[in-house]
Amino acid sequence: MATAVANEREHIQALSQLTLNPAASAEAVRHFAALNQAQRDELLSLADSNHVVIRGFQPVMNGALSMNLPELAQWAQGVIEKERGRIINALSKLEVICNALEAAGCQTTVMKSLDHWPDLGNDLDLYSTADEKIVCKVMTEQFKAHIEPRSWGDRLANKWNFQVPGLPEAIEVHAKRLGQTGEHTALARRFVTRRVQKTVEGMTFYVPAPEERVIVATLQRMYRHFYFRVCDIVNTTKLVESGTIDYAELKKAADIGGIWPGVASYLRIVCDYVKAYRGVGFELPQEVLNAAPFGGEKVFVKGRFIRVPIMPQGADLYTRQVTSAAFRGDVPATFRLSLLPPLASAAAVAFKITGSDKGIW
Repeated sequence: MATAVANEREHIQALSQLTLNPAASAEAVRHFAALNQAQRDELLSLADSNHVVIRGFQPVMNGALSMNLPELAQWAQGVIEKERGRIINALSKLEVICNALEAAGCQTTVMKSLDHWPDLGNDLDLYSTADEKIVCKVMTEQFKAHIEPRSWGDRLANKWNFQVPGLPEAIEVHAKRLGQTGEHTALARRFVTRRVQKTVEGMTFYVPAPEERVIVATLQRMYRHFYFRVCDIVNTTKLVESGTIDYAELKKAADIGGIWPGVASYLRIVCDYVKAYRGVGFELPQEVLNAAPFGGEKVFVKGRFIRVPIMPQGADLYTRQVTSAAFRGDVPATFRLSLLPPLASAAAVAFKITGSDKGIW
């Protein structure tokens, strides 16, 4: 068990080096080269879980060629080609689905999924301001989609999962709400009112503005899952270094949902993590640093991902969010957030008994 944990940590470190500092990734390439086939398959699975197959394996292929490791280069090239085929299939179908929703009056934004480009996640996340009945009608009638069973958490968040024939990836639609309990409505609307276009492989999609991209990553990592994938670090680093984030606008958006401390901590964690692999982080405004209750010193690798402690760090962010909602007089959000502790307890019990919390979350 200890060996498996150590291997997992080494794999995450190798993927982080390859994606954050590919110019200095010779050691990571040698790490790949030393693995047997079963270990390589394990590392590939980990790269897939962290949504960095293309970004991780491209430097491996390049490095293997320069280091005269043809077998490793050939294997990496095969992985890349297979993954690119999956991605193109997913994007071509996603484009048709998004266009159909727009034509039906459902303004829709692709969240998170395209942030990974040239990688892609294992499901496709959409947000729409439309009524969920119209969304479901388009998906089931035009695409013969199957609506997956909904958990308590899905119902609170007004989230719908669709399985579309010919598309291995699930389509996940958030209708009118965001957040673990669907507590964000005003904040959620910004994902449509401020959306921008992004073109990949000749296909054009609506995606969130840079500030909302940070917001949705924060909601997912700091208020829901309490872990980072390697892709989150890489995506946010690229976004920060692009210089497109308006930090005043970001704070304005975060304050609407009472999550500014979480946003600031999210950015600090990313910056600190990058520094570990580059020797230097990126510049963050002092206002962000001052607002962050904690940073990268608290995260650790466990269970395939980079973990954020639920106690006390996650619990503190939750308490701040509830307090903010109550102070603003947002009764619906306060009520919804109050349901989170009992749902979390129920999920923990369900997981202990059945090995799954799917009926809860």
